[in-house]
Amino acid sequence: MPKLTVSAHFVKAALSGAKNTGFDTKAMLLKAGIEPDLMQQQGARVTGKQYTRLMQIIWNTLQDEYMGFASTKSKPGTFATMCYLTIHCNTLESVLKRANAFYNLFDKPISMKLSQVDDQAHLTIVFEEPLDDPYHFLQESLLVIWHRFSCWLTGKRIVLDQVMFDYPEPEHVAEYKHLFHSPLTFNQPCTKLIFNTRYLQETIIRDELELKEFLKSSPANLLGKPDDYNSYTSQIRQQIGRDLREELPDFESVSSELNLSPQTLRRRLKEENTSYQEIKDNIRRDQSIYHLSRKDFSINEIAYLVGFTEPSTFHRAFKKWTGLTPGAYRQGER
Repeated sequence: MPKLTVSAHFVKAALSGAKNTGFDTKAMLLKAGIEPDLMQQQGARVTGKQYTRLMQIIWNTLQDEYMGFASTKSKPGTFATMCYLTIHCNTLESVLKRANAFYNLFDKPISMKLSQVDDQAHLTIVFEEPLDDPYHFLQESLLVIWHRFSCWLTGKRIVLDQVMFDYPEPEHVAEYKHLFHSPLTFNQPCTKLIFNTRYLQETIIRDELELKEFLKSSPANLLGKPDDYNSYTSQIRQQIGRDLREELPDFESVSSELNLSPQTLRRRLKEENTSYQEIKDNIRRDQSIYHLSRKDFSINEIAYLVGFTEPSTFHRAFKKWTGLTPGAYRQGER
C-alpha cells in the first residue's frame, strides 16, 4: 500500500503535553527523524513511520501513555496489560466492558464507556477531570486507537455510523475523514464512536502470540497508518499501489475490480467522506512527501515517479495539496 503521511498539526498536538511540562520537544522531533523547522511551515506533513516513532518517543520520555495531558500518569505498559487481560474474551462486547473496568481501577481514570441505544452501540470517552489538552489530541487518539484495536481483534472492519466530538469543528477537520470514514458532528455533549450493535457479538480471533507481535509497535502505529481494515478507500489504495509512473486506472476499472457498479462505489466512497479523485491526489501527495524527505531523487525525478509528465504541473499540484512548493518543502526538511 502507498505510504501514508500525517499532518504537522497532529505532530504539534502530540507534543503539546510534553512542551507544557518542560520537555525538549525539538530533541524528540530530531530523534524521530523530523526536522523541527519543518513544523513551522504551513501544510507540512510527515511520514507515518516518523509519526509512529515520535509517539513512542513521547511515551518513553514522559513515562506516560497520557502524554502529559492529564494530572495523573498512565505508566508505560498500562495499555499492554489491558490487552493481555482482554485477549481471552470471547466477544468484542466483553473486551470493551473488561477494558473499561480495568481503566476505572486507576485514580482519576480516562476510560471508554460502552452503552447501547436501540441498535446502536456508543463508545464514549469518560474522564473525571478536565484535560490539559487544547488540541483535544488525547481524545482523538483514544477514538482512533479503540476503533482500530477493535477491528484488529475481530479481523473485521467496524463501520462507524457516526463520530461525535464535544468541541467545535477545527480548521483541520478535513484530516478527520481519513481517520474515521464516517459522518462527523461537533459541539456535542460528549465525544464518542457510534456503530451497529451487531459488531459487539463479533468473535475475538486473536491470541496471545499475535498480541505479543501486535504490541511491538502498537498502539503508536495505529495512529500513524491508514485504516486498512477493508474500507473501500484502503482497497483502492492497495489496488493502485506505489508505482504511479503509468496512468492510473479509471473509475470504471476500479469499480469492476471491486465487483461494484460505478454508482455503488461512488456512494460507498461518499459514505467514507472521500472520492476517487481525492484518493488519487492523496496517494500522489503522500508518495511525493516520502521521496522529498528521503532526498534520493531530484524534484523533477519525483514529479515523474508520482505520475506527472511536466515538473511545472507537479509544482502546482503539490502547492495545492500542501500550501508549499516541492522546493520549499524539501528546504524545510533540512
